[in-house]
Amino acid sequence: MTRFGQGCPSIPGGVVAEDDEATVNRGDPADEPFPLLIAVTPSPAERIRLAELLDGIAPLLLVADLDELRRLIAAPQPVAAAPEPAPVAALVIDSARSTARCGDREIDLTRLEHDLLTCLITEPARVWSYADLHRSVWGDAGRERKADVQSLVKRLRRKLHDLGTGATIDVVRGVGLRLTDHQQARVERA
Repeated sequence: MTRFGQGCPSIPGGVVAEDDEATVNRGDPADEPFPLLIAVTPSPAERIRLAELLDGIAPLLLVADLDELRRLIAAPQPVAAAPEPAPVAALVIDSARSTARCGDREIDLTRLEHDLLTCLITEPARVWSYADLHRSVWGDAGRERKADVQSLVKRLRRKLHDLGTGATIDVVRGVGLRLTDHQQARVERA
């Protein structure tokens, strides 16, 4: 049985809950009630004073107002399970037809777009320098123009976006380019 009374005369207006001996010492310790002192005061200085005064007496909950107390002791609301994201379709490059496919969407690729995307997919962990991409896609080691690669990447990014794939081409500053979100990307050769 719980009763309330003026348990601490040194606490102005202090109300303390006390439990009878009969309710303690029975059953599972987790199910047993325990004394809990709750102090409500808007003053931070008063909360500190109460914590020092009641240190070691019982567990102490100090709150600024009744709204805060209600939030703390309210029963937790069930959290609605987040809907599982729809599985992302794989990005597939069809070399025979020079197309890229994601789910039921398909786009045509130019030879240069196909070759660039194939480079990025076949070595997904690699960050490709502009020079390496230029040599691999254009095949001319002498020119290696960064602007050529940037222009091609811009068109390819737009096509990947229109395709609805999560894959995109990111710039690694000072290093080069890489394909991101490529976990399921693959190249099919006929």
